Amino acid sequence: MKTLQQVIDELKAYDGEPFKIMEVCGTHTSSIFKNGIRSLISPKIELISGPGCPVCVTSSAYIDKLVEYSLMENYCVLTFGDMMKVKGNRSSLTEAGAFGAKSRILYSPLDAVKVARENKNTQFVFAAVGFETTIPIYAVLIEEIVQNKIDNLKILTSLKTIVPAISFLCENEENIDAFLCPGHVSVITGSGVYRELAEKYHKPFVVGGFEGEHILAAIYEIMHQLQKKQYTMENKYPNAVSENGNIKAQAMISKYFEVVDDYWRGIGIIKGSALRLRQEYAAYDAGSNFDAQVETPPKGCRCTDVILGRIHPVDCPLFAQLCTPSNAIGPCMVSTEGVCGIWYKNR
Repeated sequence: MKTLQQVIDELKAYDGEPFKIMEVCGTHTSSIFKNGIRSLISPKIELISGPGCPVCVTSSAYIDKLVEYSLMENYCVLTFGDMMKVKGNRSSLTEAGAFGAKSRILYSPLDAVKVARENKNTQFVFAAVGFETTIPIYAVLIEEIVQNKIDNLKILTSLKTIVPAISFLCENEENIDAFLCPGHVSVITGSGVYRELAEKYHKPFVVGGFEGEHILAAIYEIMHQLQKKQYTMENKYPNAVSENGNIKAQAMISKYFEVVDDYWRGIGIIKGSALRLRQEYAAYDAGSNFDAQVETPPKGCRCTDVILGRIHPVDCPLFAQLCTPSNAIGPCMVSTEGVCGIWYKNR
């Protein structure tokens, strides 16, 4: 059993072939900065970020639809705070407020039920955005709406699933040698979902926790797998993540949602990468089944390259110059989970 210092010493001394590890989760990106992980490992081990922020990959057309609802008479959009500043093709919800748009920030989806009950003359649309981590609570929300016969609350979904996105990256990006798999998502999905990916793409897939030692242990495992040319799934977060995941949460998701293709901002259409309400619950959908058009990023913005792990945020010419959290040009700068927002905070 290696001590933490021995692990750090080996990682620091690594002098083999350079390799790149993509951390998919924004919380991992934050923890890497917080714990100074890059200073503890060899410069030949490069950590790159992926599409781990659901707000960042939500299409402009989805934002436009929220803004449209917020401007309608007797309508109000309910959302989390980080969605307010994301710009669609015309404006954000915050900007639309200057023209009379009605939106309200909630801290839990279930608060929407209380709000709808207290304001029966208003039609509410909840912005259901997220990965597997938050999708179960949206299933619970729909169950509450159905059981309590609430007719003035619907959801507009932009619910993404991470495994198809990782598979897309493996198929289309050649510069990723291994994956630090997302801890929170894996609590729901289980670590087993990465086993087939490791075998198919011949890359290490290691589930890691969020403390510094957890991340170092995952990088250490990846380093040794690459040195031995072994490509397996390893779960280095067993106290939270099991092989099969949260079966009850998965059952709730399957009860109310079905798998569909969807558009990822900065990437394009990824097959089977999203969830939408099943047909029997379509009455509670605010119109999520719309075609998102391929988007042209703002001039100079390189969010696509950041999301795909091709560059670091500091390599974008707009980063910390024209693009800042208070004046976000690209979606990666808007959310606290966005790669650019995290890099800006820790620059």
